Amino acid sequence: MTLGDELQARGLVEHTSAPLEKILDKKRTIYLGVDPTADSMQAGNLVVVLLLKRLSDAGHTVMLLVGGGTAMIGDPKEKGERSLADEKTVARNARAMKAQMERIIGRSVPVVNNAAWLTKVKLVPFLRDIGKHFTVNELIKRDLIKRRLETPDESISYTEFAYSLLQGYDYLHLHKTKGVDVQIGASDQWTNILSGVELIRRKEGKEAYALVCPLVTDTSGKKFGKSEGNAVWLDPKKTSPFEFYQFWINQPDAVVEKYLKMYTFLSLHDIEVLMEEHEKNPSLRLAQKKLAAEVTEIVHGRHETTGAVNASIALFSKGSTSTDLSSLPSVPVSSDGTIVAMGAEGFGISKSEMRRLIEAKGVRINGDVVESDRVFIDTDFTEGIAVLQKGKTEKIVIRKI
Repeated sequence: MTLGDELQARGLVEHTSAPLEKILDKKRTIYLGVDPTADSMQAGNLVVVLLLKRLSDAGHTVMLLVGGGTAMIGDPKEKGERSLADEKTVARNARAMKAQMERIIGRSVPVVNNAAWLTKVKLVPFLRDIGKHFTVNELIKRDLIKRRLETPDESISYTEFAYSLLQGYDYLHLHKTKGVDVQIGASDQWTNILSGVELIRRKEGKEAYALVCPLVTDTSGKKFGKSEGNAVWLDPKKTSPFEFYQFWINQPDAVVEKYLKMYTFLSLHDIEVLMEEHEKNPSLRLAQKKLAAEVTEIVHGRHETTGAVNASIALFSKGSTSTDLSSLPSVPVSSDGTIVAMGAEGFGISKSEMRRLIEAKGVRINGDVVESDRVFIDTDFTEGIAVLQKGKTEKIVIRKI
């Protein structure tokens, strides 16, 4: 199976500017652009980062462009204009993203920052040499810009409108200075990436290529991302390795095979075998456990993954099943908090009713039956949390403070 065939089979190809076999017919210099609008990448970014790693492992030269310049402009989004980041924040975020990228790819990755050239661009020469290759007619037909223009009170500023020109200029600059001939990204960047392809053709008379992968959505159809409020961060300080592991282990059967193909380096054959085993007894969640372990190890390493797996076993193996903790009510507990008090608060019942449930053996902590009301102790917590269960299904998360 060729690399192109495997990428297709894994669902990693949404659009290409030329047949995939032509793009990958020789070793290319490929770049991925990331705007450092946050100090961490998140699960939505991870697919395209892993695509870059696959291309790197296949022998292509790869590099990362950190949008220090474009982050101070902001690409158009669905609703309203992005908050414009200052130079200090952008620089800090860029350093954090570079470190994450190198940890995932497993080697040093050349990094360029487009602030190095965009902040030196002179307006009149830019409009003459670059702007004349973009028509307003073409730009306003782009779906996102068109929706903004057609929505009352959602006008679009010239700053956002010019973003596509800047991204196209980035590609031209890297093509001329670094020999870059392929840009990859997620499908929401398709038209921006094509701007660079077309600009290179018009300015240099040469062919460059675009390859984008699908946007990954959650079970509600929303894309993973900070703008959607459902970001699962790669930074362990923002989403702990345990919570990261829990996110993946709680994916439904409907998407687990898709995510195994997109987010892991398991062979397609091994995924097929795993899914056959999974389907024999889905309640064991073999596929989800493998997905969670593989992705967590890619992002956080083996040691943290082992800790997350062991914590999950400790919390959920005793008569309980893994649960999406982010969806559960959460109650902070102080050192003198009692199970009755915290349980009553979290479940919205009286303390006397909570005591009756405990006496009837109807309350569990981390899968163990609670015998009597007592103060929470350190051993109740794993990774700083405890799961309190009332009856067969109702649960709350107790978080240590």
